[in-house]
Amino acid sequence: MKKYSESELKALNQQFKGISPSEIIQWAVERSDRPVVTTNFRPYEAAILNACVQIDPKMTVVWCDTGYNTPQTYLYARSVIKGLSLNVKVYSPLQTAAYRDAIFGGIPKIDNPLHDEFTHQVKSEPFKRAMEEQLPDVWFTNLRKGQTAFSDSIEILNYSKDGVLKISPFCHWTDEQLDKYLLEHNSPNKFKYFDLTRVIDNREWGLQA
Repeated sequence: MKKYSESELKALNQQFKGISPSEIIQWAVERSDRPVVTTNFRPYEAAILNACVQIDPKMTVVWCDTGYNTPQTYLYARSVIKGLSLNVKVYSPLQTAAYRDAIFGGIPKIDNPLHDEFTHQVKSEPFKRAMEEQLPDVWFTNLRKGQTAFSDSIEILNYSKDGVLKISPFCHWTDEQLDKYLLEHNSPNKFKYFDLTRVIDNREWGLQA
């Protein structure tokens, strides 16, 4: 994938505001050697997964499974994986939940000094390992403006801190638009989701940059 200058990226982001997510994904896939899409199977994730596999059915789907998801999330994930025949690569923490329960005494609260290490074990390390193994040149996500303080600052095309072209095709879409998209594509959605490292709403966990 070509490395775009800041001015080129700005021009592309302006251009892409007026086209569909599928066209954006098609544009990127045609220029990519190793595209991946990441997911945690939170609400509306079926939209980005559906859109990506419509363009590239074999696209690698990276799921960093903390091991602490709700039963509803696991059932939702299984339904989406099966329904879309996803090529999923699962990355889990190196330590077991039982180990962390013993060492940390359960899930550390945000003001607990152990919280950063807990977050590293369940999210940062598996994500870093996934990216090192998959070596993507394009990374699709379902980030959207208005979700968090961080997501308000993104555009459709951004570069990650590691220099990977990060693409959020639904960046400017509302919940209502996504509801319609999922309905039109007969895709499920699930709103019961728990992020064990984000104790308060709108807190970022550091891997989105």
